[in-house]
Amino acid sequence: MKLSICTISFRHQLVSIDQLVQWAQANHFQSIELWGVHAKNLAEQPSYNKEWLAGFGLTTSMISDYLPLQGPETDAFNKVQQLCLLAKHWGATKLRTFASNKGSQDVTVQERADITRRMKDICQWTAQHGITLIVETHPGTLADSMASTLQLLEEVNQPNLKINFDVLHVWESGEDPIDGFNVLKPHIEHFHLKNISSADLLSVFSPPNVYSASGSREGLVPLFEGAVDYSRFLNYLREYADAKFLNMDASLEWFGDHCKKVLSEDRYKIQQLFQQCDFSTSHVS
Repeated sequence: MKLSICTISFRHQLVSIDQLVQWAQANHFQSIELWGVHAKNLAEQPSYNKEWLAGFGLTTSMISDYLPLQGPETDAFNKVQQLCLLAKHWGATKLRTFASNKGSQDVTVQERADITRRMKDICQWTAQHGITLIVETHPGTLADSMASTLQLLEEVNQPNLKINFDVLHVWESGEDPIDGFNVLKPHIEHFHLKNISSADLLSVFSPPNVYSASGSREGLVPLFEGAVDYSRFLNYLREYADAKFLNMDASLEWFGDHCKKVLSEDRYKIQQLFQQCDFSTSHVS
C-alpha cells in the first residue's frame, strides 16, 4: 500500500507543513492526504505545491473536504471549482466528500433524489478537471451500508464516482470488512485505516467531538490493538487481492494524541506485513 499521513491528524498542533512533510519523508510515508481547509490556507503561499512536495519524494494522495449537497447550486459549483484548482496545484486527482449528512434510513425519497442529482452534477464538474470524486463509507450518510452505497453508485451513475473504503466504518455498519471489500471492490480507490478499542466508544468519531480540541479521545488506539481485526483484513488483501489494491493509496487516519509515535509505528507494522507479499502469486478472489 502507498501510505499517507492525514494533515487533519495535526489539526490541534502548532506544526508547519514543512515540518510535517519532512517528518513524513523521514518516516517513509509516500503521500499526504491534505485537509481542504489546510489546502485553502496554504494557497496564500503558492510555492507550496506538487513540485515542492515531490522534492521530498512525496505526493498528495487526496484532498479531503465536505461538499454542499443541498442548497444553492452556485455555492456548490464555486466550492468544487476552488477545490479542483487546489487539487491540481497539489497534484491530487481525488477529492473526498461525504454523501450527505443524513443516514440512508433518515432521508426521504425526494431528499435522496436531490442529493444524488447534486452528486451527479459535482461528478461532471470534477471530471472537467480530471478529478475523481471519492465518497467515504461513513455512518449518517447515504454510504452507511453496502446496499445504500451500491444504490448511490447506481443512482449517480458517473464513471468518476469512487469509494473511500473506511474499514472501521464498514465494520461499524455491521458488515464484515472483507465481505464489504468484495462487494465494493470494483469501485474502491482509497482506504482509510483507523481503529477503536470498543464499539461502545465509536461516538468518539462524531465530528463535533473529533474537531474539538477539548474533545474526548477515549478508545482511540493504534491500528493493530483495537476491535477491528486489521491483521485479518490486511492479510486478506495481501493474499487474495490483485496488485491494484496492494499498491492503492491508504491513509492512516489518526485523531488521537502522540500522532507521530502512533503513525510511525503503525506504518512500520503495515510495511512488515506487506513485505511478506509475493506479487507474482497474488490473484483476485
